[in-house]
Amino acid sequence: MNTPIVSTDKSLLNIELIHSYLCDESYWARGIPLDTVRRSIANSICFGLYLGGEMIGFSRVTTDKATFAYLGDVFVLAPHQHKGYGKLMMQEAMQHPDLQGLRRWCLLTADAHSMYRNFGWKDLADPSRWMELHNPNVYSSDQPAP
Repeated sequence: MNTPIVSTDKSLLNIELIHSYLCDESYWARGIPLDTVRRSIANSICFGLYLGGEMIGFSRVTTDKATFAYLGDVFVLAPHQHKGYGKLMMQEAMQHPDLQGLRRWCLLTADAHSMYRNFGWKDLADPSRWMELHNPNVYSSDQPAP
């Protein structure tokens, strides 16, 4: 049996697979344009998850590398879920040398709270302090012109 590996080498990323998953399968980025995916990868620390040389998962961290990091676009393809591969990807992200000593990490998830709690993540201590500017239709053709 092959052992999965995690790599931050962006040249190994299967951009088409990442785009396809985010655009067509994710609940958080449905309809995202390919160019937007490319820009998000270019401006993040990315973690590709590979098994037998094939990409089976992805995550990225947007950060200033000093105080704050946002973990996003985390996925493992369905045939490879529930095998501990997502945890392996999280371990690699949280141990990355550019992501040490940060004051705060954040993420949004609809269904993986228990997995993240295994790594010390908690619900917001004081949600009343957090604000957001959210445009859920940004990738939709129904988006009004600025």
